[in-house]
Amino acid sequence: MTPLARPARLAPGARVAVVAPSGPVPDDRLEAGLDILRGWDLEPVVMPHVRERHPEFWYLAGADADRARDLEQAWCDPSVAAVFCARGGYGVQRMVDLVDWTAMRAATRAAGPKVFLGYSDITPLHEAFATRLGVATLHGPMTAADDFLKNARAQEHLRTTLFSPEEARVVRALPGAAALVGGRARGVTLGGCVSLLAADLGTPTVRASARGGLLFIEDIGEEAYRLDRILTQLLRARWLDGVAGIALGSWEECGARDELRALFADRLGGLGVPVVEEFGAGHCEGALTVPFGVAGELDADAGTLTLDEPALV
Repeated sequence: MTPLARPARLAPGARVAVVAPSGPVPDDRLEAGLDILRGWDLEPVVMPHVRERHPEFWYLAGADADRARDLEQAWCDPSVAAVFCARGGYGVQRMVDLVDWTAMRAATRAAGPKVFLGYSDITPLHEAFATRLGVATLHGPMTAADDFLKNARAQEHLRTTLFSPEEARVVRALPGAAALVGGRARGVTLGGCVSLLAADLGTPTVRASARGGLLFIEDIGEEAYRLDRILTQLLRARWLDGVAGIALGSWEECGARDELRALFADRLGGLGVPVVEEFGAGHCEGALTVPFGVAGELDADAGTLTLDEPALV
């Protein structure tokens, strides 16, 4: 797996576009998140359809085509230095094939890559940015998400990654991390919500496999038997063949830790690669920002990801 093009770090005064590719965004949470960004001396620009609601489906933030256009316009605007997702939920899989990736590729060639940030339902867009644009992305807190609004640790790690990425070149797991399978592995980071990676199989924007990758996976609200099915599907599809190492993030509302540990050991232990659990990425308090598309080393025993280069140039 080849490292992807890294975007430029942010500087004070940078314009940051906020998009809503998935679920509807509560106004109060959006405004609170925008205030935090302004406090970082950024200039947030809310794209036209972020505050909309789909006329028929309550779980979508506006029409599919409108959500796709917001993403395109934000990415193609040369005055915008970064694109932040407002929240997850559901909806990316409905809009990802409506995005004009040709136009976004042209904008990337003309002005260089820019920061793209999100997690949860945003997982298919991380894959699409990798396969369609060849651009590294950030898996981290979103503008209107609870953890970003309420947790200083999540805010500070994201801020450091954005403005001083050399200081975040070593990503240290949160307290409680442990090696499920010990050892070190080298590769290129990728991942996201594991249920969405499985749902993405066979689509035009997903990569063929995780071969050569350091795979970060997490999820929320998936019981153990459903995670078993999801991991088994990835194994049967040979998507995990050749993966270099695995970091297990948070598993909120997914069951007891002992039950999940047994499941992960059963489904992933046979891959013969280092696996670290409770790394602290995803749906958890104080979630870390993890770059995708950057080469580095995962040390399961130490609970660290050491990047070869800072996430941002």
